[in-house]
Amino acid sequence: MPWRTTNQQEQRFQLISEMRAGDLPVTELCRRFKISRKTAYKWRRRFGLKRLNGLKDQSRRPQRVSGRTDELWLKRVRRRRHTHPSWGARKLRHRLQRDFGETGLPSVAAISRWLKHWGLTSGRKRRKRGPVVLRRRVRAARHSNEVWTVDFKGSYRTGDGTRVYPLTVRDLYSRYGLRVGLLRSQALEKTRREFVKIFRRNGLPQRIRSDNGTPFGGGGPTGLTRLSAWWIKLGIEVEFITPGRPCENGAHEQFHRVYKAEVARHPALTLAGQQRRSTQWLQRYNQDRPHEALGMEVPAKYYRRSRRPLREPSGPWKYSVDWASRWVRGNGEINWRGKRRFVGEAFVGDYVGLKALRPRVWRVYFGPLLVGELHQEEAGNIRTAKYRHRK
Repeated sequence: MPWRTTNQQEQRFQLISEMRAGDLPVTELCRRFKISRKTAYKWRRRFGLKRLNGLKDQSRRPQRVSGRTDELWLKRVRRRRHTHPSWGARKLRHRLQRDFGETGLPSVAAISRWLKHWGLTSGRKRRKRGPVVLRRRVRAARHSNEVWTVDFKGSYRTGDGTRVYPLTVRDLYSRYGLRVGLLRSQALEKTRREFVKIFRRNGLPQRIRSDNGTPFGGGGPTGLTRLSAWWIKLGIEVEFITPGRPCENGAHEQFHRVYKAEVARHPALTLAGQQRRSTQWLQRYNQDRPHEALGMEVPAKYYRRSRRPLREPSGPWKYSVDWASRWVRGNGEINWRGKRRFVGEAFVGDYVGLKALRPRVWRVYFGPLLVGELHQEEAGNIRTAKYRHRK
């Protein structure tokens, strides 16, 4: 309301006095005081109820807030929290529900907000950001062994009830199926041994494309597991599809659909028998089945064995003489100047290199791969690198 800034209470009293005198119409008074008729009658009504105190500005705070936690419940929450200082909102709510019932019981979110308001919890500390690394999106293959696509088809049971997990490996350019291996689980070592067989028979590709799930991809920022870190050490580039976009590996998904329809839907009695059936089917797929993407030719016509033989790494990574190197322990940590710093479980059993970036800051590498930044004044995790696909 556009009152003059001298004294609002005096102006309102003057308005009420002139309204009571009746010398001027209310409309004229409102024009002179530059207020609406509704505002004028509001102040006259308040003056009649509370006299001069009614002309003071009142709080705009709502008298009743929908969903507001009752004061009694707040006292109960505080008492339980002081009794159990380490309990969070979920445990507190469960105990209050057991003791006092559901009526009026605040939600977990409400209890959490009040704990923070009272300073009884600090919440999670936000992890500091590390360097951002742009990763190339998936690219088409131009020749054999440029890109292999790998995946686990959904598990199924053989006739005797044994559950199997089919590991499928395929050359993207020629559509040639390299292996359908039936494993009892997706465990790291079992999968690695299967890849050793494939690499010895077919050589090494330039890149391996997979989704972001285990055992190929991990939950860390680099996306690596011990398996994909081993690929990098063999000189193979790891190419992850964009999360939530299985179409980037669509040809491999089509390969799975054919395998399911022709082999997995009617499995053999035993695992060994089903493995023989899968191997025989793969041979027919490569040698006899025409492929539309190849102009109705068979994949075997376009596939050639890789000229890169499997050579297991002779030892841990070695780095430049002006870098520091640290051994990654079994829990993914390194020892750095009296502190244990976590770098990642994917790099266990090898060295990471630390390159000085500026005073008290180092960049951490696993071979050619940037893992993150280590800041001397911090503790715990390093600032891990964030890998993102280019737009």
